[in-house]
Amino acid sequence: MSGYSVSYAQENIHPDTIIIYTPIDTVENELNEVVITGTRVSKRIIDIPYSVVRINNMQFRYDKKAGVNDVLASVPGMFMQSRYGNHDVRIAIRGFGSKSNSGIRGVRILLDNIPESEPDGQTRIEAIDFNSIGRIEIVKGNSSSLYTNAPGGVVNFINDMDFHRSFITQFNQFGSYGLRRNGLKVGVRTDQWGLLNTYSYQHYDGYREHNSEHWHILNTVVETTPSENTSLKILFYFVDGMIRLPGSLTKEEFEENPFQADQRAIDRDQKRLSTKGRLGIKYNAKFGKKLNNEIEIITYATLKYFERTSRQYRIINRSGMGLTARYVHKSQIGRSDNEFSVGGDLLYQPARTEYYDNINGQKGDQILQLTNEKIGNTGFYLSDNFEILDDKFYMLLTGRYDNVSYRLTEETLPSRYDSRSFSAFTPKIAFNYKPRPWMSVYTSLGLSFDSPAKNELESVDPGYLYNSELEAQESINFELGVKGFVFDSERTFLRRLLFEATLFNIWIDNEIIPFEVYGDVFFRNAAKTNRRGIELGSSLELLKDFNFTFAYTFSDFVYQTYSAMTIEVDNDGNVTEEEKDFSGNIVPSVPKNNLYLSLDYSYPFDQHFKGFIKFSFMSIAGLWVDDANSDKTDDYQLLNSVLGLDMIFGKLNILLSGSLNNMLDVVYVGFTNTNSADRRFYEAGAPRNYFISLNLGYAF
Repeated sequence: MSGYSVSYAQENIHPDTIIIYTPIDTVENELNEVVITGTRVSKRIIDIPYSVVRINNMQFRYDKKAGVNDVLASVPGMFMQSRYGNHDVRIAIRGFGSKSNSGIRGVRILLDNIPESEPDGQTRIEAIDFNSIGRIEIVKGNSSSLYTNAPGGVVNFINDMDFHRSFITQFNQFGSYGLRRNGLKVGVRTDQWGLLNTYSYQHYDGYREHNSEHWHILNTVVETTPSENTSLKILFYFVDGMIRLPGSLTKEEFEENPFQADQRAIDRDQKRLSTKGRLGIKYNAKFGKKLNNEIEIITYATLKYFERTSRQYRIINRSGMGLTARYVHKSQIGRSDNEFSVGGDLLYQPARTEYYDNINGQKGDQILQLTNEKIGNTGFYLSDNFEILDDKFYMLLTGRYDNVSYRLTEETLPSRYDSRSFSAFTPKIAFNYKPRPWMSVYTSLGLSFDSPAKNELESVDPGYLYNSELEAQESINFELGVKGFVFDSERTFLRRLLFEATLFNIWIDNEIIPFEVYGDVFFRNAAKTNRRGIELGSSLELLKDFNFTFAYTFSDFVYQTYSAMTIEVDNDGNVTEEEKDFSGNIVPSVPKNNLYLSLDYSYPFDQHFKGFIKFSFMSIAGLWVDDANSDKTDDYQLLNSVLGLDMIFGKLNILLSGSLNNMLDVVYVGFTNTNSADRRFYEAGAPRNYFISLNLGYAF
């Protein structure tokens, strides 16, 4: 079923089709699906006292899948702005990450439970290939008591290892503006081990000037079961590609031609070249007479090479290593169930950065600066889930201690050294009450801690390496919600309903805010903020295979106290500095109202042919572009459609699909460059575009 919810049972699917990579869950098993990311233990969704969403790959198998916003747009509480395809998507949950102008901040990103987020909390998701992903688990809201730098939540992308038969699939996609994606996916399954290998190539000319990209992504997972209650996985990926950046526009430039590039971006040939790889090993074992003990150990190493061109030409070499472990013990205290877990994370990343002149996109001959930096993150957590009333009322206590450290050495003259460290303990208490087995009411109160990222620590004063005044962002988070799943197999009309409603209130102190000085972005602690909101979502089966999805988010985010020095440059190059008070202003880059609706229908013509059609609608309220609330983007509405045909001939599966997106060809601001000093706030979203996809699969 399409929508924000966990996957529903897929019906009328021929048993030989290779689309059943992910097991087909029966309706009775729906409430027994598990989510690892929520409490770092395997829990039923109905038993987790947070807002948790699980999306199965069956829900986006017909869709475009070029970027994370193509897949997660229906999740209430999430707001995504795609700047340059999948490789500079802003993911915001309850406002956390909304002001990041490069990469993802405030939301922890995992791939197979291994951090894609770097030790400083910054994330880029070039390695996520949706042709390889089996499911996505999302925890919305404060997760700092379990994960470092996760005040907004956690998104865990999980590779598609839940297949029972060997298969091979060749996929192809063609679309507007030179979009071409081709690749091969192979799965091998025996009694003792499984192998998944996916290779994808993507080329895209882009709908704006100076906005092309190409990527190679190789993803491999090998799993085996050394014994009955143990599992071992080896996980590897390699990514290589390049993307050109068109930059942001002034309002006048946007109104003249929203798809042009900033001339500076062209002159500098602003681009990102990325090559990175990761090798991880994950071991899991259950032991004890009742298998009530579980241990998991994950270790991994990464290598990353980047070239970045903007005002300067930078070459960045990073390596990294990490270790994460957890232990879970299930027992009874009296007649009550108790689940205790303890775990920790060690992340270490050295980096060497070379700075050169940028000469029309080419590296200058002479090195200007050479720095060596070491970023480390050490953290451990405790969690206890205690049953107060038999299978009805639970209390969850969690707490985490984190220390994030930075060490920076400049090896060119003048040779300098600097260091910063940030530490905090973040507890959380949550309650979950189930008045019925199919419904739960939950609430939580906790603290969060978000240390500055490496790029946020850059000093506006060239005499210093780090900004000595920037401190961690802290918050108090409260939420109250209800969720449930209703199913009646005897009914033809309205037989399935999955629903969720969450109310949250967040008080933030020392909010980290971006600002510009002569085109360079810096950060400061400048505000106390109150964020209040409501998230509503439901998936409803109106008739057999005819589904309706609804997701709505209301955000009331206000600066309570906020005054700061502003530096602005007018069209004539004149610079003005002024102390301004932004207290009472609306937080920029977050829509007050965010609505998603969709209708989809699957129809089996016969045992060989099954059709699919979906229409989706998005309505996004206008965004303030800066803290001063000097301008606001227009509201916009997008209408998209998807058609699909699934053809099954014995063990051969042919999947044909196509889509027309932004059907009304709306011109809108798809990304806001927050707090731009030269008022380059605006980047256009994609105009009307189409894609056609053809997948050829064979199951052995």
